[in-house]
Amino acid sequence: MADGSGLPLDDLVDHHCHGLLLGDLDRGEFEGLMNEAVRPSPLGTTLFDSTLGLAIRRHCAPLLDLEPLAPAEEYLRRRTELGGAEASRRLMAATGIGTLLVDTGIGPDDLTPPDDLAALCGGTAREVVRLERLAESVLASGSDDVVGEVGARLRSAQRSGAVGAKSIAAYRVGLDLLPAKPPDDVFRAALGRTDPTRLAHPVVSSWLAHTAVELGLPLQVHVGYGDRDLDLRACDPLRMTSFLRQTEELGVPVLLLHNWPYHRHAAYLAQVFDHVFLDLGLTTHNTGALSTGVLRETLELAPFGKLLFSSDAYGLAELYLLGAMMFRRSVTTVLGELVESGDATTDDAAYVAGLVGRENARRAYRL
Repeated sequence: MADGSGLPLDDLVDHHCHGLLLGDLDRGEFEGLMNEAVRPSPLGTTLFDSTLGLAIRRHCAPLLDLEPLAPAEEYLRRRTELGGAEASRRLMAATGIGTLLVDTGIGPDDLTPPDDLAALCGGTAREVVRLERLAESVLASGSDDVVGEVGARLRSAQRSGAVGAKSIAAYRVGLDLLPAKPPDDVFRAALGRTDPTRLAHPVVSSWLAHTAVELGLPLQVHVGYGDRDLDLRACDPLRMTSFLRQTEELGVPVLLLHNWPYHRHAAYLAQVFDHVFLDLGLTTHNTGALSTGVLRETLELAPFGKLLFSSDAYGLAELYLLGAMMFRRSVTTVLGELVESGDATTDDAAYVAGLVGRENARRAYRL
């Protein structure tokens, strides 16, 4: 998908994303997927009254044969007329995403699997393993060797093509990951002190994160902005400093996801630790037309070789389209300003665009 800027921002690598729901959605279900809130609100508010809502009406409506900024009711009615599958096909085909690294550890059974998701945009998909979900599955199996089985399943996933692992410690315990890997017996004891269907113990999350890195799996870590299940105060990536210091010598990438409002903190960590990378993830589509400001702040410190594109899209194809579109717009604007002011050449801008759109992800995940 060409963006008209002349920068190499086609064939994006979306390094963190999820499956889609292709069925028809009513308004409450659609708005609930916009940010996982309970909708409709009993107080009468709507997520269409936000920068994300404006962006859906402005940029997604024309792909459903509507005028830009068609009213929300008209947009949802047209989406239903087309059917969720056809609307999703149209939107995904326009994303210009070539490779998707899909977190398969969340959502209902009717989320599109990675290969079906990739087919919608004519791309390819690889799996990212959600660590806590894998451990919960091992416990549910009744295995009498949880330590060995977790390692075996991670190695099996690698052999099957998985390119990374993801920690959701932010949602469960916060980001104070232990700098050293807890001993296996301490890990086993911690498992007995938490709900086996929703593991929430700092020793457990720390052990899982260290295990993934030891196996050479690039480690994604949710940071900052998410839904209301997390405590945002506990999701500052600076809390991971000791963990990052201890894992740097292994040379395995640690990739900080989303990051707002801690994107400047994440940019600092990416500057001072060789193995730290970052993205803006769902921040980009949720800030809509104002996302350029967040990218500009991130690039104050983040080296160009450390920033990746991700949509963190879940459920709605609209979020894929907007994630890619707003990312392109923001990168084009910020790099264009540098060229216009004489602080970068057009060749510099093209080089940086290629890094953040594709090459950094290909390098970090050895794609």
